Amino acid sequence: MPVHICKTCGTSFPEMPTPPTQCPICEDERQFVPRRRQQWTTPQELAEDHVNGWARLEPDLFQIQTHPGFAIGQRALLVRTPQDNILWDCVALIDDATIELVHGLGGLRAIAISHPHYYTTCQDWARAFNCRVHLHAADREWLMRPDPAVQFWEGESSMLAKGVTLVRLGGHYPGGTVLHWAAGANGQGALLSGDILQVAMDTRRVSFMWSYPNMMPLSERIVRRIADTAAAWRFERIYGAFPGRDVMADGNAAVERSAKRYVDLLNDR
Repeated sequence: MPVHICKTCGTSFPEMPTPPTQCPICEDERQFVPRRRQQWTTPQELAEDHVNGWARLEPDLFQIQTHPGFAIGQRALLVRTPQDNILWDCVALIDDATIELVHGLGGLRAIAISHPHYYTTCQDWARAFNCRVHLHAADREWLMRPDPAVQFWEGESSMLAKGVTLVRLGGHYPGGTVLHWAAGANGQGALLSGDILQVAMDTRRVSFMWSYPNMMPLSERIVRRIADTAAAWRFERIYGAFPGRDVMADGNAAVERSAKRYVDLLNDR
């Protein structure tokens, strides 16, 4: 029996003879069900007409993105460390070429994911590289396909390797997580942010939303909490969820400035 993948959000569901009747991820207000209703694919079908493209963003940081675009269209980021490699966020497609390239870079020590929209086929990635997937326990209910490789962490931060730390910011989801990479940006620090800090089209800015497709904002209290938590970490760059959406300088200042403007607008200032 095949695994089924939602074409709208990329979430994978347990093996079954027919696709699920619904996708709870898409039916939640933070996502959407398309007008043509839910459609499904399988890992085998996806690999027939899609490939993963690669790009090197800086030393020891690689981007993986599926072409043509699939589901939400996010990228995964592979961080190389002296200990081992870590995959940040995930894409639904994992094919033989991707497996060979990742093994060529040294394999994976761990997979960590910012929030449920990017869980995708993390179970298959974990199996291919014999590693664990680290998800925040506050979002446990959104894992549609339980797997022994998935490890739920709790609290406000968790170190994956020396200089690589998961930090819970919340917001978009209660367990919304970013990855702080101390060695990034030539030792000035980088934040891998997924949608938790959404890098804007003006890449000097970030934004904070409860639902991006449905344009539903966060409260002042939560935005201030996100900004205050991020301020405790030093980072020059922010690598967002999508290619080209990167804050390349003054990352800390960009978050502080963006949060202040967001709060001012909420208060009609």
